[in-house]
Amino acid sequence: MTSRSRTPVRIGIVGAGFVADLYLRALQHVRFQEVTALAARSPEKAREVAKRFDIPTVVDNARTLAERDDVDLVVIALPQDLHVQAVADVVAAGKAVICTKPLGRNAAEAAECLRLVTEVGVWHAYAETEVFAPALVSAKELTDSGAIGEVLTVRSREAHGHPHEHAKDAARSGGGPLRTLGCHCVAIGRWFIGYEHAPVEVLAWGDRLARQDVSTEDTATAIVRFANQRVAQIEVGWNHVAGLDVRNEIHGTRGWIATDETGSTGIHAYAGSSAGYVMEKAGNATGWITPVPDEAWTYGYHAEMAHFIECFRHGATPRQTFVDGYIDNAVIDAVYQAIERGTWAPIDLSAISQIPPRQEQERIKEQKA
Repeated sequence: MTSRSRTPVRIGIVGAGFVADLYLRALQHVRFQEVTALAARSPEKAREVAKRFDIPTVVDNARTLAERDDVDLVVIALPQDLHVQAVADVVAAGKAVICTKPLGRNAAEAAECLRLVTEVGVWHAYAETEVFAPALVSAKELTDSGAIGEVLTVRSREAHGHPHEHAKDAARSGGGPLRTLGCHCVAIGRWFIGYEHAPVEVLAWGDRLARQDVSTEDTATAIVRFANQRVAQIEVGWNHVAGLDVRNEIHGTRGWIATDETGSTGIHAYAGSSAGYVMEKAGNATGWITPVPDEAWTYGYHAEMAHFIECFRHGATPRQTFVDGYIDNAVIDAVYQAIERGTWAPIDLSAISQIPPRQEQERIKEQKA
């Protein structure tokens, strides 16, 4: 791909819901780009979002959007059951694509998304926000500096009590909180332990302890073992009634790092009357509350979009690609297998056996340039 560093990137957004709103809020602060079109099935919702973010064109499907001459890069902000078709529509138009997490409802769907972009050769990025969250980026910089020695274990927790309606439908989501939240935890573990070390097996437990509106687990814990014998621990749940709980710990041979994106926000308040919107999936709007000052920034949406736009403009491989989306999904598949078996379950990464590792992809790009 040739460099686009001299011209703004023209972006098309597919979706007009919760995550699309976060992407659009973040993009307002990103240079060298403009959102030229929005696709959504609901005309009323599409027009409302387009008006709010000053988007000039609204269409009703991904294929029409991707085929437009004023769209260079398509951002898919849809539930995971719609990802394969949306990616196929974008790739058919030969356009670059960013897809939100999880890449599919399982590893097979994620592998299909990866196959589509690989066969055509379009630029692609996987929008998993946690590896762009400011607190975790700072933690990674500390880790890379050698401040805590060699990373031994990574513990990641993401839980809340208010899943989206599509997430509660197992047929649409591909599971419970393990699929929708666990993909974040897997990504964090892989990032800190090192992409060069493949995850090889998992041991896990999960069950439905309290919720009556889901058929999947509502609480789960997993241990992912990597090829270098390091482990990542995953904790997820839809039973955290207090609201969104996002915490991480990185343990090294010479130190320790902890992050808390939603508990230590720099502001605490007591609301005698309703505070209205407090934060994503807040447990309450009265009493003691901990608002997140700028959610899109805190969760990594600004940095993620800025990174993706910069990489696309210069034809570089982004921090997260569909390869990562596939691996994260494959790990979660193995977690579900481990829960069913009650023993360690192997992680099947066979879909990427023919795809060069990240460093080799960079070398090939440099040779072609």
